[in-house]
Amino acid sequence: MSENPVTMEGAVCPIPLSHDEQIVMGHGSGGKMSHDLIAKYFTASFNNPALRAGDDAGVVEVPAGARLAISTDSHVVTPLFFPGGDIGRLAVCGTVNDVAMMGATPLYLTAGFILEEGLQLNILVRVIESMRAAAIEAGVQIVAGDTKVVQKGKADGLYITTTGVGTIEAGLEIGGAHAKAGDAIILSGAIGDHGIAVLSARGDLGFQADVQSDIAPLNRLIAKIIAVSERIHVLRDPTRGGVATTLVEIARQSQMGIVIREDVIPVHPPVAAACEILGFDPLYVANEGKFLAIVAREVADQVLAAMRAHPLGADAALIGEVVDEHPGRVYLRSRIGGMRVVDMLSGEQLPRIC
Repeated sequence: MSENPVTMEGAVCPIPLSHDEQIVMGHGSGGKMSHDLIAKYFTASFNNPALRAGDDAGVVEVPAGARLAISTDSHVVTPLFFPGGDIGRLAVCGTVNDVAMMGATPLYLTAGFILEEGLQLNILVRVIESMRAAAIEAGVQIVAGDTKVVQKGKADGLYITTTGVGTIEAGLEIGGAHAKAGDAIILSGAIGDHGIAVLSARGDLGFQADVQSDIAPLNRLIAKIIAVSERIHVLRDPTRGGVATTLVEIARQSQMGIVIREDVIPVHPPVAAACEILGFDPLYVANEGKFLAIVAREVADQVLAAMRAHPLGADAALIGEVVDEHPGRVYLRSRIGGMRVVDMLSGEQLPRIC
């Protein structure tokens, strides 16, 4: 008998290098390397229940009994301006959305700016104005901040860190651990627009892609679907690492299996074409104006209709379900009926996109 028998796993790729001694770009991908870094160093050191939950925002209870969702995010996109958005709009919408994914009503933001020596003040003014407009659109206020300047060559012109705070209604429990067998998985619209728009703006495609970033504040749409039904178990915006990585996170948090269908996942033709040429899978490309909702199957049609009635959810689709089988793993049923495992992004696909 062979010492290395064939298993049902089939061909298995070699394990990537661990990079235990220094930070590499893959640590910022939002994929497996990011998750390993966070778990090994940050979560282990700052260990507390809100952090261990692993959601987009930490949920804490204040002495008066109210619950707050708090999230912070840093934004290092290059170029600073791209089709459909800029670093300022990204900073506001990204943090508003993370707070909203807990079912919270975002109220306040803080903003920290790292400015590079030599940055043109007219660029800073454009970014600030974009942040102001996005905050008005989302219905939040920027109430505190900080500014630092670093030497020329030490930053890509401008970095922004934002923190958001929102309140959660009593009785509302939304988070990755709450997915249940039989739940329907709804995607709010077409995927991959943001990542391809930023890559196109950098000139890295070698051709022009007519794609606009999908950056938008999603809190008003989230509020609308919660008003339709409170049987919404999970909300998550698939940013770095894309839909694939996000679904794997949820499967692991809930210890449920997930099955999605390739033929019903919306992708705009220019994005699909760019991904095909570049060898990308749209499931791993970043989004900034889309979210996944995992809801009780009985209310899925109502939630889907409410999404489609809103401009930001017009292309929403039911793309899969939560199952008891293969806990912690995600499978995709291909267009031709085959099944394949969907895993986290293992390295860096599109650097500096959010």
